[in-house]
Amino acid sequence: MDHLIGALIGAPLLGAGILLVGGRRLDRVGHWIGCLLAAVSFGIGAALFADMLGKPTDQRTLTSHLYSWVPVGGFRADVAFQLDQLSMTFVLLITGVGTLIHIYSIGYMAHDENRRRFFGYLNLFLAAMLLLVLADNYLLLYVGWEGVGLASYLLIGFWQHKPSAATAAKKAFIVNRVGDMGLSIAIMVLFTTYGTFSFGPVFAHATGASQAKLTVIGLLLLLGACGKSAQVPLQSWLGDAMEGPTPVSALIHAATMVTAGVYLVTRSGAIFNAAPTAQLAVCVVGAVTLMFGAIVGCAKDDIKKALAGSTMSQIGYMMLAAGLGPIGYVFAIMHLVTHGFFKAGLFLGAGSVMHGMNDEVDMRKYGGLRRYMPITYVTFGLGYLAIIGFPGLSGYWSKDKIIEAAFAKGGTEGWILGGVALLGAGITAYYMTRVMVLTFFGEERWEPAPDPDKTPGVEPGIEVHPGELPHPHESPRSMTIPMVILAFGSVFAGGLFSINSAFLKWLEPVTGHSEGHSPVSTWEVTAATLVVLVVGGALAWAQYGRRPVPVTAPRGSLVTRAARRDLLQDDFNHIVLVRGGEHLTRSLVYLDHSLVDGAVNGTAASVGGLSARLRQVQNGYVRSYAVSMLGGTAVLVAATLLMRAV
Repeated sequence: MDHLIGALIGAPLLGAGILLVGGRRLDRVGHWIGCLLAAVSFGIGAALFADMLGKPTDQRTLTSHLYSWVPVGGFRADVAFQLDQLSMTFVLLITGVGTLIHIYSIGYMAHDENRRRFFGYLNLFLAAMLLLVLADNYLLLYVGWEGVGLASYLLIGFWQHKPSAATAAKKAFIVNRVGDMGLSIAIMVLFTTYGTFSFGPVFAHATGASQAKLTVIGLLLLLGACGKSAQVPLQSWLGDAMEGPTPVSALIHAATMVTAGVYLVTRSGAIFNAAPTAQLAVCVVGAVTLMFGAIVGCAKDDIKKALAGSTMSQIGYMMLAAGLGPIGYVFAIMHLVTHGFFKAGLFLGAGSVMHGMNDEVDMRKYGGLRRYMPITYVTFGLGYLAIIGFPGLSGYWSKDKIIEAAFAKGGTEGWILGGVALLGAGITAYYMTRVMVLTFFGEERWEPAPDPDKTPGVEPGIEVHPGELPHPHESPRSMTIPMVILAFGSVFAGGLFSINSAFLKWLEPVTGHSEGHSPVSTWEVTAATLVVLVVGGALAWAQYGRRPVPVTAPRGSLVTRAARRDLLQDDFNHIVLVRGGEHLTRSLVYLDHSLVDGAVNGTAASVGGLSARLRQVQNGYVRSYAVSMLGGTAVLVAATLLMRAV
């Protein structure tokens, strides 16, 4: 079956090539081609999964070597794939959720004149993401890593006629380049240390390097993960990336691209296990990010940006779990998969709401939509219950395990990390209840539709009748069916994974696992989580469900105003990075002119001046030469007499 691994990537890559090169003659069928080839990739993945289940645990890894790209002396770069339990988990998530999002996009992008190109970009993204998780070495992983960055740039800026979308795409691309530099340097250090890019030899000899070098490698890998997974300090691009079409938000920011950093850390577990300092840094980054995203999500009135803050926070949970080492790797990936179901469903639900509300994104202008959009309401509601960790739903099984694993780290670190994770669960319940109440409950707060020609922020692709009130309606079946399927995953996936510890047993051969010794029991964690869940939900209901919601947001406290501005992340970046970069550039230019060029120019001027003075001696007058000869003779005579006297 190993020959099918290349076909996993080849199917969506073929679709991208056909749709992007085929031209407008494919406009009528382009979306069907994109969906078909995404579904073909999922079918191949399902066949490989079934084959893998039929093999013993120690024989489930498949490798496929295509060719050696650069075999030169001791340097060897292979194009080879590795399919094991970890990569298979990602393959099914990427192709399964990706296919559903393709189907959803048929209805959502129905009125967009560039729909064929959009599906070409979606296929390109799937191919790059599959290459990333199927590579058997860091160099090929980096190719997929950069491919994902390119595809995300194209998708975020798809409506490039909007200045905000073009700016958001450039911002995402540039911020990710910072993280990519960390990953590229880490790969170079890995090669100089171990003489290979392949995972197997590197992990087998992970402890062969010095502790300092392992720490450097781990921190550089973490920097790369922070860029792709929008973790502090490289998180600023995620909220702006909501300028892309809603299916892009569901695909990139729920189930695939933002999880690439978690995959990188988990895949490199052997390196982080041998570098405790870098591993602790992963925990700290995850804990800080989960709180950062949760606080930002509490203050956003834009439904997509509220969900973006939520994504940042939930990826923080995964990163925190991955930083716990063998205690948390399995739970990080488990939460990644369950999050892929309920967050993709939430984003698609948000798109369905926008579809029925003349593309309005301000939740303060919604209200009472459950009566008009029952399928969207139910599916979105199930995703809401899953993400807050309602008992029995998917998020409950994965998030509670992360909180328990954080406490199991032990010592002061365990109590701090566990406490942060527990507090984050309460804030999650608050901001998600706020989203639910503002959107589906309360009085109707609709305003006349804006004129797309006079309002740059209005997305094209949806029919808008300027000056008319929205007429909420349920979305077409091409949009609701994927939402229903994702809702089933939001409800049942976590429970199925937890039966007889099925998911743990599935991943343990690749990631390893240790139980740890938690100072709190599972039931105590569950009880504490339920308490903070109820408190957070009750606070949100008291604030938004029991009193009228103004259409215009009140001024709010200092913290609220800061959260609306993403806790001043852009201000910080502008002051420290933009202005700091400008001052650094000016200083370097000054040093270049005054020191480097000054030294060169000064030397030239000195030589020129000395030459001018020497030239004055050679004036062509015999009397001057005679005086010079007389003076020289006098000096020689005086020196001779002085030496004889001594």
